[in-house]
Amino acid sequence: MAEAGAAEPVVDRLAIVGLGLIGSSIARGARRFGLCRTIVAVDADESVCARVRELGLADAATTDAAEGVAGADLVILCVPVGAAGAVAQAIRGHMKPGSVLSDVGSVKGAVVAAVTPHLDAGVTFVPAHPVAGTEYSGPDAGFATLFSGRWCILTPPEGADETAVARVRGLWEGLGAIVETMSAEHHDLVLAITSHVPHLIAYNIVGTAADLETVTQSEVIKFSAGGFRDFTRIAASDPTMWRDVFLNNKDAVLEMLGRFNEDLAALARAIRWGDGEALHDLFTRTRAIRRGIVAMGQETAEPDFGRARPSPEQTAEPQEPR
Repeated sequence: MAEAGAAEPVVDRLAIVGLGLIGSSIARGARRFGLCRTIVAVDADESVCARVRELGLADAATTDAAEGVAGADLVILCVPVGAAGAVAQAIRGHMKPGSVLSDVGSVKGAVVAAVTPHLDAGVTFVPAHPVAGTEYSGPDAGFATLFSGRWCILTPPEGADETAVARVRGLWEGLGAIVETMSAEHHDLVLAITSHVPHLIAYNIVGTAADLETVTQSEVIKFSAGGFRDFTRIAASDPTMWRDVFLNNKDAVLEMLGRFNEDLAALARAIRWGDGEALHDLFTRTRAIRRGIVAMGQETAEPDFGRARPSPEQTAEPQEPR
């Protein structure tokens, strides 16, 4: 049941395809804040569906995508971006006219290209990307307040039905997100530098440390209370999801990676030639940017990137055993 004081439902029937961290958080939030009357969970893994039933995250859970989306007013694809097209094809012909299809992928151009050919007449696709997450995954990882105060970017195609866009916006605002709208192309370029390249660097530096013959695994763990610990946090993210992100946003990632490499080369020159002034200027400028992120409410000044996993007391609904 919804919390007291919850808003009127945004949709009557909500179908969520993929009950990992994001999907299960949407389900928890939609129920807690009364954003829909019925929640249907769809996941190809029967064990995930069974866990969803145990947790009471949805009114129904099924491995049959076509069955799960039937009659839904809003369907949200919470699957790796590389799987979005296949899922869209699987549900083609089963969504009702006037319904809305959305997603949560951190790549938009490739998803739009993969999903659009499979849209039924009368169904509007409104891509979305909630810029929120943790390194945990699975239906137990979600929590209702994951999106509170975080950005959610909508990338509706030109001429998209305004009612459909408003429906998706209303859901995300109901979940506590701050909604912004931009083109899919602009989104992919921005996210390449703010999210995708940082993850790539994290995966790479952890791999480099592991390959150093002079550093044993125990020493890496022993001294990981510094910057290495922060890198390992995001390097623990879902490998399937991030593989698909890089393959589906490769042009923007390679563009931003090229710029990063140029800046890194300049930084290496400053170190090599003892240019302390250049180093100090860069560190001062970047510290100010970091403080700006904290001031905008998108982060805390605490260690561990401000991502301490919420306690059950903070996040769990009373009817959901943790």
